[in-house]
Amino acid sequence: MKISRKVILLLFDLFCYSATAAVYYFSVFLFGKMELTDPAVFLTNCVILFFSMLIFRIMLKIYLSIWRYAGTGVYARILIADACGGALAVVVSLLCTAYRNFWDFLVIAAITSLLTLGSRFAYRLIYKRRHNGSDEHRIPVAIVGAGQIGVLLANELLCNKTSNYRPLFFIDRDTTKVGSRVLGLKVYAENDEIIDFIKSQQIKEIFIAVTNLDSELASALYERYSRTSCKIKVYDLPLHEAGPAGEATKARGVLHDFSIEDLLFRQSLSINDSVASHYYSGKTVLITGGGGSIGSELSRQIAKCAPARLIIFDIYENNAYEIQQELVRRYGSSLELYVEIGSVRDRQRLETVFATYRPQIVFHAAAHKHVPLMEHCGGEAIKNNVLGTFNAADMAEKYGVEKFILISTDKAVNPTNMMGASKRMCEMIVQCRTDSKTDFAAVRFGNVLGSNGSVIPLFRRQIAEGGPITITDKRIIRYFMTIPEASQLVMQAGAMAKKGELFVLDMGKPVHIYDLAVNMIRLCGLTPNVDIEIKEIGLRPGEKLYEELLIKTETLTKTQNEMIFIETDMPLSREAVDEKITMLCDAVKALEDGGSPALVREAFHRAVPTFKEPNEVNCNASAAEEMKQANERAAKQLTFSN
Repeated sequence: MKISRKVILLLFDLFCYSATAAVYYFSVFLFGKMELTDPAVFLTNCVILFFSMLIFRIMLKIYLSIWRYAGTGVYARILIADACGGALAVVVSLLCTAYRNFWDFLVIAAITSLLTLGSRFAYRLIYKRRHNGSDEHRIPVAIVGAGQIGVLLANELLCNKTSNYRPLFFIDRDTTKVGSRVLGLKVYAENDEIIDFIKSQQIKEIFIAVTNLDSELASALYERYSRTSCKIKVYDLPLHEAGPAGEATKARGVLHDFSIEDLLFRQSLSINDSVASHYYSGKTVLITGGGGSIGSELSRQIAKCAPARLIIFDIYENNAYEIQQELVRRYGSSLELYVEIGSVRDRQRLETVFATYRPQIVFHAAAHKHVPLMEHCGGEAIKNNVLGTFNAADMAEKYGVEKFILISTDKAVNPTNMMGASKRMCEMIVQCRTDSKTDFAAVRFGNVLGSNGSVIPLFRRQIAEGGPITITDKRIIRYFMTIPEASQLVMQAGAMAKKGELFVLDMGKPVHIYDLAVNMIRLCGLTPNVDIEIKEIGLRPGEKLYEELLIKTETLTKTQNEMIFIETDMPLSREAVDEKITMLCDAVKALEDGGSPALVREAFHRAVPTFKEPNEVNCNASAAEEMKQANERAAKQLTFSN
């Protein structure tokens, strides 16, 4: 039977304490000039001192530490525990035994503390020597960052006998660290000579271990160290694993290859809102478009909240089937899950679903979203996006839904295409229902990474085929967010939604699509425009060079979540919105009767006053705040990398 490490340490400390007390007593007997204390009284007070010190060691979690990774904070806590234990022993001895030879307590406690500290430190040295093993088979690496995270990584690599890596040195910008040694490894300056130095040392891989590594710094570091031809990896330390000072060395990070998310997008937020989770618990939730990118992730997040029932409604049976099987595998019979196939255009089908399940919360994610296709098929944008939202909203009111949350897009802000204009009309439909018993709200955000039809899967496919990567314009910028991050923020906005509110999510900083293409090629170990061509093909119909800033403080109200804002937009009346819908429906009917497709575009211009033609926006793009931000970001990355 394996004995617990904590028990072994406790027995070892007991042995050290007993040996110290015995040696001290007999030393006084042999060499001391003072009168010896009665052995029974001395033994009693030794027991009091030991348990007093033990109590404080347990309180300060001394025996929970992993000593081969222990920092200075843990060693300091030993001294604090023993000092407090000695003080407690004095009080207890005065009250219980009237013992007054406190010099004995001081000497025994001090020697015991030194033995404890010395034994732990010796264990660390022996462990490192035993487990470093032969370095011949280990890959030589350099660690960028000699701070806390870099030290954690180096410590793990040095102590782990199964590690395939051998750290040779640190690289850091902090001039106070340059030239010193950390864990026996020298710290070199991150300057112009460092690239040649790395090459001279035959380094095979470089590990980035930097605190608060945002996308700008990550991109700059990748740009700098990719010149070495070394493989570059990132060491991530989850924030929730960092403990008090001296305990952070218990944490375990994850070493992974650079991803496009590391280089171009802010670090994805990990959102854990217990209030929002509690709100959805025990509720019947319906998600239209529940098989799509956002809809399926909403289904996953809602399922975690233990809803009474989850209903996935989608026209595309393959997607709906996939998310159904995933949730069944994960939750089995513990999740009451229903999948219904149908279109939001079909009012009767929607009514059947609402009447059957009586949902309390509805997330409306069903929509056509591809800009070029909707430019060609504007009538379908009206029928699916506008009328689909109108139908779903009517059913929500009729069947007493508590909250109806529309998933909108940044393309609804001053739209230049019919897809964006249709989503702006959807927002109007939701906003005008302030007199309803149902709380209607909309949530706007930009592009989501990895969603169906998004640019990243397209670029990966083009790289796999040998290129070229096609971009519409080198100047074009977009905002991005991960699917889980967007879905969790939508859920939080839904929990706080009231009447006709238009929520806006902070999407961070804009990204040049050209930079995205360049970095994706580099991450594959290839050279842009040498191994893989980047081809400019021109803007598509309805496409503008930039999506407008969602976060403009002069028009927004803050919420309790720093990532969620409320747009202060004056809603139209129901009558005004109904007139606009009638106008759009007339255009669709005229189109189906053989009319010109231009009729639909004209109807959108009349219905959505902010609808502009792309050329009106693109000709002044260089002066836009969004374009300036993207250019400043690119310049900042270049400064970092140089």
